Amino acid sequence: MARIAGIDIPRDKRVVISLTYIFGIGNTTAKKVLKEAGVSEDTRVRDLTEDELGKIRKAIDVYTIEGDLRREVSLNIKRITEIGSYRGMRHRRGLPVRGQKTKNNSRTRKGPRYAIAGKKK
Repeated sequence: MARIAGIDIPRDKRVVISLTYIFGIGNTTAKKVLKEAGVSEDTRVRDLTEDELGKIRKAIDVYTIEGDLRREVSLNIKRITEIGSYRGMRHRRGLPVRGQKTKNNSRTRKGPRYAIAGKKK
């Protein structure tokens, strides 16, 4: 397995797909990185040379990824929670933050429903 940014990316997949395993790199960013590095998107990870891997690592260093990005996101959430904004209140209560309706849906955020006492079996 090739290690990029502290992550073991899958060997048997195409490079453009393997790069998306790194937190903070999606499909578009992966394509930009490969274009900067001058590596073909269709190449498999196992076929990359050390020189190409070095170019990819160098191109990725520009972006905020993995631990730094996770820290930044959690600090942003903590900040809006502390200032008491509407979004912060929604985060604190565990409800949807981006304006979704909650009357019928949003089970992922609200959690499982509990059984009703005295319900027929």
